[in-house]
Amino acid sequence: MPPLEKTALRRGFLLLAAMPTTPNMGAIMRMPEPEAAVIARRSAIAADLRRLCAAPDAVIESENERRAYESDGLTAYRTVPLLVVLPSTTEEVSRILAYCHKSALKVVPRGAGTSLSGGALPLADGIILGLAKFNRILEIDYDNRCAVVQPGVTNLAITDAVQHAGFYYAPDPSSQIACSIGGNVAENSGGVHCLKYGLTTNNVLGIEMVLMDGTVLRLGGKHLDGGGYDLLGVMVGSEGLLGIVTEVTVRLLRKPASARAVLIGFLSNESAGACVAAIIGSGIIPGGMEMMDKPAIHAVEDFVHAGYPLDIQALLIVELDGPPAEVDHLIDRVEQIAKRCGAVNCRVSATEEERQVFWAGRKAAFPAVGRISPDYYCVDPTIPRGKLPDVLRHMVALSAKYGLRVANVFHAGDGNLHPLILYDANQPGELERTEQFGADIMRYCVEVGGCLSGEHGIGVEKRDLMGAMFSEDDLTQQQRLKCAFDPQGLLNPGKMFPQLHRCAELGRLHVHRGQLRFPDLPRF
Repeated sequence: MPPLEKTALRRGFLLLAAMPTTPNMGAIMRMPEPEAAVIARRSAIAADLRRLCAAPDAVIESENERRAYESDGLTAYRTVPLLVVLPSTTEEVSRILAYCHKSALKVVPRGAGTSLSGGALPLADGIILGLAKFNRILEIDYDNRCAVVQPGVTNLAITDAVQHAGFYYAPDPSSQIACSIGGNVAENSGGVHCLKYGLTTNNVLGIEMVLMDGTVLRLGGKHLDGGGYDLLGVMVGSEGLLGIVTEVTVRLLRKPASARAVLIGFLSNESAGACVAAIIGSGIIPGGMEMMDKPAIHAVEDFVHAGYPLDIQALLIVELDGPPAEVDHLIDRVEQIAKRCGAVNCRVSATEEERQVFWAGRKAAFPAVGRISPDYYCVDPTIPRGKLPDVLRHMVALSAKYGLRVANVFHAGDGNLHPLILYDANQPGELERTEQFGADIMRYCVEVGGCLSGEHGIGVEKRDLMGAMFSEDDLTQQQRLKCAFDPQGLLNPGKMFPQLHRCAELGRLHVHRGQLRFPDLPRF
């Protein structure tokens, strides 16, 4: 990957303002140049925003308090925002956005700040609009199997609120104890059980959203499908570039009659990858199917003591759910497939408590790896399942090339990889080398027919790699959609697109000697 500085300069980005010179600042990331005139008006803007909000503490102005918002989960990049505003109602969000639209102020939406792609990275001349106060479950409708929640409600809180009645919310990212449902909508988050039950986009029925000019819209609802353009599908995964979500209607599912998990050990990553493809190819769709390699297995077992075998190179966790007789039958089939693929041990959960322990290890993989390395960097490309052995072999070669260890833990069933590159940010140049390693992984995944991100989003992390996956025409059409929602480009600027265009540039008409082409045609 060319140095981000050179790439960014060629593509017209400017140095991220107010980036601290800390050991973990990473390579130079380019963002829109901050406007000094806007920064000079900080106090006046804060006073205006306070008048738009009922709560006296809704606007955060002091530098120390603003610094709490300087980064999201991609902590290598930081800047202190111009201001932070914490509205309490949709009406306040509407007033704030209308004011920012009229004043040409940039706005960065923020949920829980768990994004791993820099999706909530602030701007020195931009306002962070935080949705932490939108934290209520508004309605639980068992008859229609849905719940209406505010975007600041955590993912796990939805399941906690309905599990006593035998229901749950299916998408379960590893950060579900902290990540907010609004952020899940923005990034189209997944989780270990999304293989069978779908990502966020498959489990959201409707949203309330506010456009940059303050317009409040409702898309979808409790009904299953709606007519017209699928604008709800457009919004899920839009990374805060099109509007701000203020309410979400999610699908609730009945808990399966039974669920059992199988731990399957292999002597090579390639054998485990081949088993994944064989299970899916046989027509079995597990509730979840996860994979870990040896470094991840040892880190997790030392941390959680889940009973994982330590004399193997790769571990699969395969969960089957449904009626007990069906689960028993599918477990037998999975064990037979695993043995044909070279499995050296299989262990089936005997109780619900044991099943939960199996998953507790997988859910704790990220913090567990954090115990064996000062820092780690996680990417999340997605590949065709059949390419899994090939990609894993390529990662071993890249690990040797860059002299950096990598621990693999990922959603094997749907091909969503989470390689964790281990490094030490205090060592000069090591973060930059890590980012190059990660970029090479993502490029190779695209080459074999995959994509840059399965659930973490593009943000700033993968922004300059978008050209590896999309042509210039592809990106132009995506930016035209952005312009339809946000013509001034004020919502979350500097994210996703490697080259920014003004909306007027994308929609310009050719003028020759002062005359439009075909001047007799009516213009709308």
